[in-house]
Amino acid sequence: QVQLVESGGGLVQVGGSLRLSCAASGRTFGTSAMGWFRQAPGKERRFVAAISRSNGNTYYADSAKGRFTISRDNAKNTVYLQMNSLKPEDTAVYVCAATQRGWGTSESMYDYWGQGTQVTVSS
Repeated sequence: QVQLVESGGGLVQVGGSLRLSCAASGRTFGTSAMGWFRQAPGKERRFVAAISRSNGNTYYADSAKGRFTISRDNAKNTVYLQMNSLKPEDTAVYVCAATQRGWGTSESMYDYWGQGTQVTVSS
């Protein structure tokens, strides 16, 4: 079982930056691939970024490329999402997820989900 707790969200102006953190349970974090998703009110949850469990390979949605960076620190059982050059369309609840079955862009690949942290980007 994996438990995930996100933090680091908040209110930021257009062009600003935030760093989200996701703390995971210690026993299985090192063998779990991790992903970040986001969901705005009235919209479907969408993939943002993912990082593999074995070697730290990463993959990003087109909307995140060049602005967001996913990373992990296995010693701290934590995955991060550094978000730069934020836009109003980035406003959403950001949720981290974990899987021990593989990794990818589809939320169906992920078995464990956090509660989310709100990111609001104002004009």
